[in-house]
Amino acid sequence: MTYALVLAFIVVGSGWLELVLRTRVFRRWKRLLLTLVVVCLPFLLWDAYAISVGHWWFEPSQLVGVSLPGGMPLEELLFFPVVALAAILTLEAVRSVLDPAPAEEDA
Repeated sequence: MTYALVLAFIVVGSGWLELVLRTRVFRRWKRLLLTLVVVCLPFLLWDAYAISVGHWWFEPSQLVGVSLPGGMPLEELLFFPVVALAAILTLEAVRSVLDPAPAEEDA
């Protein structure tokens, strides 16, 4: 469960930015989804390859026990979108603090 708890901590640690600083990341869900696909897909493919050839391995006691085809743990699949989302929320939070007026495209 350790890996899942780390991911949960990342979500909680960055998720509040959407509510408190009104980053509007989730409001622009199509842009978010496209960004996550473009960012995550190459890394997931690379990760799947690395797992299949034995470059990566995971300590079973640190996982919830759900593995996808190819041996990728569920937590590893979630890692890339969770970290990318945290980065996007952080970037947008900084932007909202530095320029609190919403951009024309967001209005």
